[in-house]
Amino acid sequence: MRGPRRPSWLSPKVLRTEVLAGLVVALALIPEAISFSVIAGVDPAIGLFASFTMAVTIAFVGGRPAMISAATGAVALVIGPLNREHGFGYLVAAVILAGGFQIVLGALGVAKLMRFVPRSVMVGFVNSLAILIFMAQVPEMYDVPWAVYPLLAGGLALMVLFPKVTKAVPAPLVSIVILTAITLAAGIAVPTVGDKGRLPSSFPVPGLPDVPFTLETLKIVAPYAFAMALVGLMESLMTAKLVDDITDTHSDKTRESVGQGIANIVTGLFGGMGGCAMIGQTMINVRVSGARTRLSTFLAGTFLMLLCVVLGPVVSDIPMAALVAVMVMVCFATFDWHSIAPKTLKRMPAGEITVMVITVACVVATSNLAIGVVVGSVTAMVIFAQRVAHLADVTSVTDLDGTRVVYTVTGELFFAASNDLVGRFNYATDPDDVVIDLSAAHIWDASSVAALDAIETKYAQRGKTVEIISLNEPSARLHKNLSGELTGGH
Repeated sequence: MRGPRRPSWLSPKVLRTEVLAGLVVALALIPEAISFSVIAGVDPAIGLFASFTMAVTIAFVGGRPAMISAATGAVALVIGPLNREHGFGYLVAAVILAGGFQIVLGALGVAKLMRFVPRSVMVGFVNSLAILIFMAQVPEMYDVPWAVYPLLAGGLALMVLFPKVTKAVPAPLVSIVILTAITLAAGIAVPTVGDKGRLPSSFPVPGLPDVPFTLETLKIVAPYAFAMALVGLMESLMTAKLVDDITDTHSDKTRESVGQGIANIVTGLFGGMGGCAMIGQTMINVRVSGARTRLSTFLAGTFLMLLCVVLGPVVSDIPMAALVAVMVMVCFATFDWHSIAPKTLKRMPAGEITVMVITVACVVATSNLAIGVVVGSVTAMVIFAQRVAHLADVTSVTDLDGTRVVYTVTGELFFAASNDLVGRFNYATDPDDVVIDLSAAHIWDASSVAALDAIETKYAQRGKTVEIISLNEPSARLHKNLSGELTGGH
């Protein structure tokens, strides 16, 4: 009798890969977690706590092995205004409530709805995220000592050139180490991470948010929490799909959705700023480092906290210019430049471009990624409905003796097409016997049944009879159930 299956990461080769991957991701997470803390307007420790608890928790409860979840720019942008307007306690409450929303949405099967988000909205989502993160860096480049600008330029140059030498060590980490060494050795006075707040010297402890537990608090927190839940699930499910494609494996998207909720609740209870899956760090883990199991995700969070607690004073000396350079590179890498290339725009249908632009415009105008995705998706559906509606056609043939006319309707009949359908018939001049052939059509909704009823009524008012023939089974069933019932039988 065979015993329980041995975990793949117990293999020495796989274990080595997972451990090194976890360490590299942890090093790469530090600057981004701090930068996202700045975007959210909280101490660096808050983002680092969030990255630690998100990664460790999702390693156990997530549905996509080897995917990295931590504090993210998308979440920081959503909940940052809440922190600035009402305080940190409300931010933590929003993170916990967002986790609850994600569990409910996951249980209701929200992962299945992702297939209704068009690619043009996805592209707009990614591009607007890049734009918002860049806009959040602008204050760090304004009214600062002149030395910040050459440091920023040097950091960008290092991150562009170093990968050409080796990809064994993340270029952002190399850039941060070199720029920190230069500022310390030369005694250059520039803003540092320490100026933003003190790093943690111990592991986080659990506790409840410092807010009044009242209905008024819920009213303040709920809109931000729901937006964070949607944005976090969108980014996490998009990243999970990407990892599925890279590893040629399937993941449990519903489990991932619920897992994100559990991770955010745990993170909120430990005083973190919440988060979701990270595309950049996940790519470092899966594509660059070759990790494939949950161990790398767990170790990424564990190593991250150990580095902060042990090397906190060193991390505090990192110049903000180095982190700004990292975030600018993240923006550049995140933005889908192919989507705005002239060659692409020439070939892309106008409707697709419109949806992408509207998504970006809504997100940038509202600083809310969820609003942009919803508006973009609705716009795409309207454009699709208009396009499909025009595919419905009506042709007519009159018998030689002029006693009967046969109308053939082709295409998909739904609310957008049914509005035009009524006007395609010659009620006054047609003979008394009218046949409507629907063998090449499909009835999708009540609007189409109502349109057919209206056609029959218009002919009946002129003493003419209408026979509807050749409906397919679903169309016949819908027509039988609804015909004559939509206007009270009149």
